[in-house]
Amino acid sequence: MVQCPDRIIASMDTGVDDALALAYLLGSADECELGGVIAGYGNVDANTAYANTCAVLDLFGRADIPVFLGSEHPSWADAFIPDAGCAQFHGDDGLGNTRLAGSGALADGAGVPGDDMSVDVPDEVVSVGGYLAGDVHAHPVLGACSRVNRSRSVGHPQSTMPTALASGGKRRCSVDAADGIEYLIEQVREFGRDVTVLATGPLTDVDAAITRAPDIASKLRLVMMGGTLTQPGNCWDAVAETNIIQDPEAANRVFHSGADITMVGLDVTHQCLLPQSAADRWRATGTKRGRFLADLADFSIKANLEADPALFSGGMPLHDPLAAAVALDSSLVDCFDLALRAETNTGDFNGVRGRTTGDPVGLVNHSMPHVHVALGVDSERFLDEFAERMAEVCR
Repeated sequence: MVQCPDRIIASMDTGVDDALALAYLLGSADECELGGVIAGYGNVDANTAYANTCAVLDLFGRADIPVFLGSEHPSWADAFIPDAGCAQFHGDDGLGNTRLAGSGALADGAGVPGDDMSVDVPDEVVSVGGYLAGDVHAHPVLGACSRVNRSRSVGHPQSTMPTALASGGKRRCSVDAADGIEYLIEQVREFGRDVTVLATGPLTDVDAAITRAPDIASKLRLVMMGGTLTQPGNCWDAVAETNIIQDPEAANRVFHSGADITMVGLDVTHQCLLPQSAADRWRATGTKRGRFLADLADFSIKANLEADPALFSGGMPLHDPLAAAVALDSSLVDCFDLALRAETNTGDFNGVRGRTTGDPVGLVNHSMPHVHVALGVDSERFLDEFAERMAEVCR
């Protein structure tokens, strides 16, 4: 009997490392079936994430994989503005300024904190990369304030996305689900833990699905990239990790939902650095795919080296690709199980908003849900497999 490959549903805020993770999954067709991608806010706005996802899938000849529009803003806010820090590491188009999906969502000059925090969204709560507009850490991408993503009913993905139909009109949008959240619910109800939800962006989509359909929590297998337990964060205040700070409330609810969760955070992703030699190898294939992947890596290697020469002298951290690999092979990481929480407030007896830490109630209530937190990783095996598989998918 031939064993069917694992089924993956991805929730992505498609930036540089999300795109690398997506290409890795496409190159792992013998091991997994990518059933669909839900594209939402995070590294970029949701519309840009949708366009980027479609463009990457089309480049690799997989226009058949459905793409859905996910959450456009965190659960605690009414609107979202991309953050300058994300643009620094992903480019103003989210794909290392490769312009694969067109001209990009924002004007040139993105990635520089702007002084104008005025947002014409009366009486609405606005998130700037996870921080409340006006907060000292809220640094919008230049030009983003005029492009605020407001809450609206999500139907089928918008047809005006640049190059979303670049495959000559062959891209098919599913008509079986009203939106990405409903699609996630349907997949978990149908396949249970035979489908893995891979979340490489904020956990807003997963939280929304569990909130809408609480019955799926016990059936949900989730591998998420985000959080950090033993290391500093990578946000402006160096406490929180980027995906968690976007929506700590959503993350905290997911952690306590009872789902089977593996957290692949900075504790392990910062041990998996892609060297320049891998990017050079991809470029040497001479294909459009190879040049694109090499351009992504080159951009990220440079950005990370400039940000922290000591930590990233060996290359770019493979955040999302490691999570994708763990979704296929959990033996890559060693996990510590504990009741986990995301801090939702900053201040005395609260902690720091966005930090992931053990939930002290779990010390006395052993029935609390536990999360598998990756603290060890076979980085050499992963890096070798990743570089080889990506070289193959370039051809």
